[in-house]
Amino acid sequence: MLWWPLLPTLILTAGALGLLLVEAFRRPGSASGMAWGALGITALTLGAVGALVGHQEIEGLYRMVRWDPPAFWLSLTILIGTGLAILLSRHYLADQGMERGEYYVFLLLAAAGMLLMAVAADLLIVFLALEWLSFPLYVLAGFARPRLESEEAALKYFLLGAFASAFLVFGIALIFAGTGLTNLSDLAAWLKHPDPGAQPLVWMGGALLLVALGFKVAAVPFHLWTPDVYEGAPTPVTGFMAAATKTAAVAALIRVFLVGLGPAVALWSGPVALMAAGTMLVGNGVALMQSNFKRLMAYSSIAHAGYLLMGLLGDPALAVPGLMFYLLAYTLATMGAFAVAVGMVGPEGEDQSFRAYTGVARRAPGIGTAMALFMLSLIGVPPTAGFFAKLLLFAAAWQAGWIALVMVGILTTVISAYFYLRVVVAMWMGPGEPARLPKSDLWVRLSVALTGVGTLLLGVLWLMFGGLSL
Repeated sequence: MLWWPLLPTLILTAGALGLLLVEAFRRPGSASGMAWGALGITALTLGAVGALVGHQEIEGLYRMVRWDPPAFWLSLTILIGTGLAILLSRHYLADQGMERGEYYVFLLLAAAGMLLMAVAADLLIVFLALEWLSFPLYVLAGFARPRLESEEAALKYFLLGAFASAFLVFGIALIFAGTGLTNLSDLAAWLKHPDPGAQPLVWMGGALLLVALGFKVAAVPFHLWTPDVYEGAPTPVTGFMAAATKTAAVAALIRVFLVGLGPAVALWSGPVALMAAGTMLVGNGVALMQSNFKRLMAYSSIAHAGYLLMGLLGDPALAVPGLMFYLLAYTLATMGAFAVAVGMVGPEGEDQSFRAYTGVARRAPGIGTAMALFMLSLIGVPPTAGFFAKLLLFAAAWQAGWIALVMVGILTTVISAYFYLRVVVAMWMGPGEPARLPKSDLWVRLSVALTGVGTLLLGVLWLMFGGLSL
């Protein structure tokens, strides 16, 4: 049982290293074989996750990793986001003249770090996983070189990611100095009977951990890197970061704050509530002023980080399943929206302004309908999965007494309807003929179809059966 919780991570890592060897000896030309290989490795890893589903709880690596139901749902969500990112990248890379096989290696290595985060049960593993997933993402953000905005995105992401890592490792050091512990379960037990003299070190360490993970989840006031990085990175990478990276960051928040610092909830809940309220207000408020789709989705990602932070404040018995369902619904809707955005990119380059989407749905009604579905799910309109996901988080926070915070969530949800529906209105009712139609790429259309069906099916299943067994 020592290595069982690490099985998905090990499979994905071994597959990525195998692809790297293939790339080293591959003849120059199309990288479609690398894309197929990456998809196969992702599917194999998904099978390993499925094989572990019957195990309610497994500890391994000297109690540093733990497989449990949240680990399953987090791993599933990350792998879905990874598979969709691979599908979206195949023709995008060729169209943009950057079809290089190492792209898929970096994508799989980043996903492997995210899977490690999903099973982390020790602060050292949290740090290792954060670095593991971050470094490939720095490269992927700048993969569109020599495009200036892509290089700028990589530099900003690297510099601010380094700051976040410094906060994290200093926070871990303070907690270890006060308790002599890094295991999250042991830390929770210590907090039930703390040493008063060591408590200040632990509180300072916890504050630094919140800052570090706030950077990664793109929460206010640590969100300023997000719009520029999302806009400059290749579009499939932006979708991958918005969905899978956010899932990994929330996994770290769950492990650190609900498990490790759970007994001290009275101390960290106030700062998290303020951060959640500010994130919802800023994310949704600034999104109203955007005219670029990728920057709109960046502020959408910030806003949804606020809803996820609000979920941390509820009773874990209700909040954790709610967070798992929310992340899955958010991943499907976000990757679906970016699938449409990738479909709008041609060999002549990207134009993600709203005018590029004007009138598109009249000529491609299937794409327009799918985009409307994704936007409605991100708002939280029934019967999409997004509605029931928000309902779960709002209910968890309400039952825990955070009524004012829930009111902020409802208000910002109403505000978000304006900017999400702007995209739908432009596609369906915009004047004139579209400047560009979505390309008839099977991989992109398959991604749109899968995410559209998943978004609707999750909502319908919840409506029919009153919930999913998480």
